[in-house]
Amino acid sequence: MSKAHRGKGLKEVVSGGRGLCPVCNREGVKVLYEQEIEGKKTKICKICKATLANKK
Repeated sequence: MSKAHRGKGLKEVVSGGRGLCPVCNREGVKVLYEQEIEGKKTKICKICKATLANKK
């Protein structure tokens, strides 16, 4: 089976889904995961999502 459509959804997102993570302030990481932080829905990186999930 081919993997021709892998990452297709990221090409439609601005800058390929990359940007500045508001939690860790790293630039150029994929900010794809929507999380509620301080009553606001923001998109964060994978590492910050895992960190917040482990704190619960």
